[in-house]
Amino acid sequence: MKRRHFLLGSGAALAAGAGGMAAGFATPQRKLVVQSAQYWFAGRDQITKGLVSLSPDGPPPVLSVMQGDLFDTRVENTLGDYTAMHWHGLRVPNAMDGVPYLTQFPIGQNGEFDYTFTPQDAGTFWYHPHCMTLSQMASGLTGVLIVKEREDLGFSTEQVLNFKDFRLDEEAQLLPYYTARGAARAGTFGNVISANWQVRPRYDHPAGGLVRLRLVATDTTRLYKLYITGAEGRIIACDGHPVDEAVEWPTEQAPYILAPGQRLDIALKMPAGEGQEVQIMGALPGGARALATLRAIGADQGRDLAEIAPLPRNPVTPLDMRAPKVHDFVFGWTPEGGTANNGFCGTLGYTFWSINRTPWAGDAAKDTGPLAVLERGKTHVLRLRNESPNAHPIHLHGLVFKPLRSNRRKVPQNWTDTALLLKDEVMEVALVADNPGNWAFHCHVIEHQKTGLAGYLQVT
Repeated sequence: MKRRHFLLGSGAALAAGAGGMAAGFATPQRKLVVQSAQYWFAGRDQITKGLVSLSPDGPPPVLSVMQGDLFDTRVENTLGDYTAMHWHGLRVPNAMDGVPYLTQFPIGQNGEFDYTFTPQDAGTFWYHPHCMTLSQMASGLTGVLIVKEREDLGFSTEQVLNFKDFRLDEEAQLLPYYTARGAARAGTFGNVISANWQVRPRYDHPAGGLVRLRLVATDTTRLYKLYITGAEGRIIACDGHPVDEAVEWPTEQAPYILAPGQRLDIALKMPAGEGQEVQIMGALPGGARALATLRAIGADQGRDLAEIAPLPRNPVTPLDMRAPKVHDFVFGWTPEGGTANNGFCGTLGYTFWSINRTPWAGDAAKDTGPLAVLERGKTHVLRLRNESPNAHPIHLHGLVFKPLRSNRRKVPQNWTDTALLLKDEVMEVALVADNPGNWAFHCHVIEHQKTGLAGYLQVT
């Protein structure tokens, strides 16, 4: 194991002060231990127990690896439930994708699994379990994974914000992580909205400095409608990839919708005056509120956004649109209820949702074929049709795609792995099937995924 290739850092410590990213990393480690955790959420009178993390008393750490370097870690499971780790957005070999029964057997109690890959793409990604997905994610097991560019891009500091909510009762203990009513509609929402497990945290950054702000939605349900006050900036990457087509700066009137699974990188200029604040705002039921605050400290650095050049492009195979094969997918309710065979990976006991009017038979179901077979090396167009009144962030493992058009809005043509489908929206996206294997394809509202809105695509 080349330990120098793999770094672990604390999400709360990343750029928590003027020292920036380098100040936030702990000693390199090889093993990630999935374990029970407890944490004291702000505003609560008691400590919350029964959480799941890679730390006994805090959120999962921010992981970091250099683009093109080896990522090699062993995941150990100490829980009574099974687990498996998926590296969301990373184009990894199929055997490393962490999807039980599709790419590996789930990890039992005291079991281990070695994940080894070399990330080809730089950007903001994240990790979460793909077995007992809903219960473990709702209990906290969602973390950010950064693949760093080799060149110095000129930022003063970086700041990671991992957005996730929790459902707590009056005694600060976890409520049931889903309801049948929620699963059949938009999902079950939490009542504690956090960034890095903190409620409205504040982080210090150099006055007049340039911050690379990495926003990550790791919630099981919530769509975050985001905008920023008190600073100027520009969006430089979406879902791990530099923007090819400019994305409009979010405002209170037109916020950016960050759906579960999605990420947003922003180049932000801090205010010049010490003590001035930047608010990362969320338009939420009941009114807008600050999800996190950045405070300017020290003397004005006098930096300018023009100093930050466009991010270097990732090595994505270009599309060949001369004669792509078109595949149709319909997302909606299931025609009739049923149960799914999820083996050791948990089930809600019923199905509500479907792809092409057939609900996913379950992680461990036998003789379940792919939703489509994609010829390797060819360009394919996926026509995604949402026939339900609820939004669905559709995530594809192992590949990236580019939105082409929508019947409801103009969609920027930027590479992504997760596309948000609005009510009654039809979106066409294109990809090159250049990574062989069976790749999970599902809604990232996890209650929808676990009640039928899931399947896989096969690249030959």
